[in-house]
Amino acid sequence: MTDTQDLAALQRLTELDDDLDSDALDHLEEEAEKELMEEMENENLACQSPSMSSRSDESESSDYVFGPLAPDDVADILHDLREVGMVECLRRHIMPNPSRILDILLSLGVMLPRSMLQEADEEPYMLLPILKMVFIRILRQRQKLPHYNTVDDAIQLLRKSKRIVVLCGAGISVSCGIPDFRSKDGIYAILAQESKYELDDPSDMFDKETFLRDPSMFYSFAHSIYPANFEPSPTHYFVREIEKHGKLLRMYSQNIDTLEQKAGIERVVQCHGSFASATCTDPRCKYQVDGQEIRDAIMSKRIPMCKMCEERRKTKAIKRQKIDESDEDDHGLAFGIMKPDITFFGEKLPDEFEHCVLADRDQVDLILVMGTSLKVAPVADLLSHFPPSVPTVLINRTPITHMAMDILLLGDSDPIVGYLCQQLGWPCEHAAPDAPTRVGDSNVWLFPGAETDHIATETTITD
Repeated sequence: MTDTQDLAALQRLTELDDDLDSDALDHLEEEAEKELMEEMENENLACQSPSMSSRSDESESSDYVFGPLAPDDVADILHDLREVGMVECLRRHIMPNPSRILDILLSLGVMLPRSMLQEADEEPYMLLPILKMVFIRILRQRQKLPHYNTVDDAIQLLRKSKRIVVLCGAGISVSCGIPDFRSKDGIYAILAQESKYELDDPSDMFDKETFLRDPSMFYSFAHSIYPANFEPSPTHYFVREIEKHGKLLRMYSQNIDTLEQKAGIERVVQCHGSFASATCTDPRCKYQVDGQEIRDAIMSKRIPMCKMCEERRKTKAIKRQKIDESDEDDHGLAFGIMKPDITFFGEKLPDEFEHCVLADRDQVDLILVMGTSLKVAPVADLLSHFPPSVPTVLINRTPITHMAMDILLLGDSDPIVGYLCQQLGWPCEHAAPDAPTRVGDSNVWLFPGAETDHIATETTITD
């Protein structure tokens, strides 16, 4: 197989996990466990009945035989997973023999419902999303690299690293006047407090189905997050400085404010899209425009209509298309309007994200996680695609505890990067603060803005 074919095959693999999360896997295992308990109970009843012969070798429960792979084979798979990351592990162990997915799952102790086991005989790839979630759970148990603990270690890593991946979230734009999503003063908190929006959950404001049913709700709010007069933060310019020194492999941004481009950063992936462009919601049309063309509508809280669809309606009187006429839930969807190219819940991430992850995973030598709690999949699982041997530094107000970070620099990102730039001899618009405070002998360092309420009960992050 050529490198191009290999990359294409890996791309197909990574696109198969859009609809499974950790809770769904828990549900499947609970269902399988219930089935197994029922079969064991029926087996006991059959053994007690004089009219029934022993079926120990022919029982339907014989499907649940865990460990079809030898222990050494399982150890090899887990070694590759931890050393070279998920994508390369899938390439080595799944692409040559897709039917091995089930053997690996069973050997890792994963229980699956009988119906799924039967379907997997004909379609082994249907189990790939489950295997990837299991791998993600394993990789979240990433072991901290013991030789990286101090601010000086972080500075030396920045000095010597040549291919740095920066994964950033809304926290790096807060000082620009743009609220984040999940803090006590963030967008979701604001939406929850305002009674004018009838939302079951604040995140529904960014749900694709909710948008298609009532786009007026989003457009009555969008002006408050539109990047009209915002300027990049010192943290944005810090990433640009990394790039100017030829050290930036890629910046993966979860933000939609386009401040990365305004700061001059070129090697950036907008994981969740942005306001930079907008596309018609009609699947027959998909007319795309520059985001500036719908700016006035957004700022005046109006729904921007698609010019192409409007023209067709005038000339041909075409009715709005329904995606599926047989599905009553799809009736009344708002097609023929312009939607900012923001990735809503229920939409696939841009193809560029997957391509770049595949290209970067073998090159990265340092990961900076900045201004994000890594709680939104699939970007939250990005670290699982990179080898766990790559040093990882967190710059955030609060610690991340569901996966191991090597060095935690806690506080507002701007003063932290100001301090780092001072030590590196790089220019920075933010004045450097005093030296940070270390939490005991841990890998946690406190800068201005650190939310210390999280520290007392979460010191196990250094274990």
